[in-house]
Amino acid sequence: MSTETTFDTTALDWDKVGGLMPAIVQDAATLRVLMLGYMDRAALDRTLRDGRVTFFSRSKQRLWTKGETSGHHLELVAIRADCDGDTLLVSAHPHGPTCHTGSSSCFGDAPGQFLGALDALVRQREHDRPLNSYTTKLFEKGTRHIAQKVGEEGVETALAGVVQRDDELLGESADLLFHLVVLLRARGLSLDDAVAVLEQRHARAAEKAAR
Repeated sequence: MSTETTFDTTALDWDKVGGLMPAIVQDAATLRVLMLGYMDRAALDRTLRDGRVTFFSRSKQRLWTKGETSGHHLELVAIRADCDGDTLLVSAHPHGPTCHTGSSSCFGDAPGQFLGALDALVRQREHDRPLNSYTTKLFEKGTRHIAQKVGEEGVETALAGVVQRDDELLGESADLLFHLVVLLRARGLSLDDAVAVLEQRHARAAEKAAR
């Protein structure tokens, strides 16, 4: 856990918000907005001290640590305040779904966000190594085996693109994406790292086209 213990709480304008600060929680890995809660001074202090995100529950009128009954807690990574010092941005690693409905976000699922969630899940599987998990078996067989699987899925995807139906192409593409995510994690990299390279290439191409 990497908690920003140097966060300066004295810069917060508690009077402006009546002692209850809005706290937006964001997935540290995918940057997805997970939920909105509220913190008083005690909730913020406990969050910084324990490393698990704690709120002040307006309905229960007490401190409430996310996951205290479900076990789906939020592992703190960092906290930042906005420019006015009246709103918090909490970066965290979610352990299980954040929403009480079972969704990973209280704001529902947005297109394109599942890949980030998959990357986070693979990272967790690499750490926990749950029994009877296909992902665990891949990691235990090592990087060479995972790379071989990526090669096989790449060939199958290419063949499906030429001679098979659309649903078969989509299925092979999904297999390729999954194994690629696992391979990146096995090398200590992430999907975000690969996306960053694409973004850099796009920026260079756009800059070149603007000349």
